[in-house]
Amino acid sequence: MKLILSTSNIMTAGGPSVIRQPSTFKSNVELINSLRANFQAAQQSIPAETTTASGGGGGSSSSSSSSWTKREDDALYIPAVDFSQRGLAEERSQYDITVKLFYLPGIPVSRRCAHTKQAIELVLKELHVDSIDLLIVSFPGITFDAEDDSEEEEDNSGDGGSSYEHEDDFDSLVQTWKCLESLHEQGKILQLGVAEFGSERLARFLEHTRVKPAVNQINLKDCCVVPKSLILYAKEQKIDLLTHNDCNDILPKGTIRELLGPGEKGAGILASAPGQEGDEDLVKGDIETQWVVKYTAVVKDRGVVENKGYFALADVGSCVKP
Repeated sequence: MKLILSTSNIMTAGGPSVIRQPSTFKSNVELINSLRANFQAAQQSIPAETTTASGGGGGSSSSSSSSWTKREDDALYIPAVDFSQRGLAEERSQYDITVKLFYLPGIPVSRRCAHTKQAIELVLKELHVDSIDLLIVSFPGITFDAEDDSEEEEDNSGDGGSSYEHEDDFDSLVQTWKCLESLHEQGKILQLGVAEFGSERLARFLEHTRVKPAVNQINLKDCCVVPKSLILYAKEQKIDLLTHNDCNDILPKGTIRELLGPGEKGAGILASAPGQEGDEDLVKGDIETQWVVKYTAVVKDRGVVENKGYFALADVGSCVKP
C-alpha cells in the first residue's frame, strides 16, 4: 500500500489569500506543521453524526479515518484530495510554477524515475495544469559548503575527487538526470534545475547532460558570500544561482509514523509499531518514505505566491487494513 500525504494549499487560511515571498519557515518545519494542520482540518470537517456512527470521539480516532481519507487502488490519500477543485484562480500563463523534488536517503536509485513521474503527476492534477516551469531536484547526501567550493579544484587534483561523491554516486546523478531529460522533452517540465552543486561538481556534471540545468539552488547557511568560482562558472554557462532555506533532511525517519500513529498528536491511521497487537482498524507494517515534493505557483505580474503545498509518499510493507 502507498500512503500519499498532502498539505493542500498552505497559503489559504479560511479562504483564498496570497502571501508574499519568502517563507520564514524551514521546509521541514513547514512541511510537518502543514501536514498536521491539514489532517486536523479534515478530521474536524467530518459531520458529527458520521463520527458518532463510526464510534469515533476525538480527532485521532482511527475508526473514523475512512471519513476523511480516500482509498484508490493501492493508494491511501491522507487526507482525501479533491482533484476536481480548481487549483489556480487565473489562466496558466499568469503563473510561474516551480517544483522541488527531494529524493530521500536509502531509497534505491532505480526508483527515482518512477518517483519523479508520480510526484509531477500529483502536482499537475492538483494545480490543473499540463506542465510546470521549473523542476529542481535535491539529491540525498549532497550539501553545499561555500568554503569547500573555493578549494574544490585543489582538493580534487590529488585524490581523484574526494570532495564530492564516489564514482557510483556520481553515476546515479547522471542516470537520474536522463529520466528528467525525457520528461523535459515530453513538455511536462520546461526547465530543469539542481541543488547544492559546487563549481567542480557542476562542471563535471554538465559533461554528461543533453539538457543543461537552468538553475543551481544553494543553501547559504550563514548568509555567506557565494564563492567567486561558482558565480563565474554559472554566469559562463548561463545557469541562474538561487538560494533557499530548505532542510536537507526534510522528513526524518519515523516522522510519518509519529504523524499518522495513534495518540493525542497522531492522526490515528497507523499502528504505533509494525507488529503492534490490537488496534485492529489501524494500518500495520513497516513505513518507508519514498519522496517529498514541494510546489509553488507565483503570480508573475504581482510576485505573490497563490498556491503552495507539499506531497509525500510512503510505502507500507505487510500492511493490514480493513
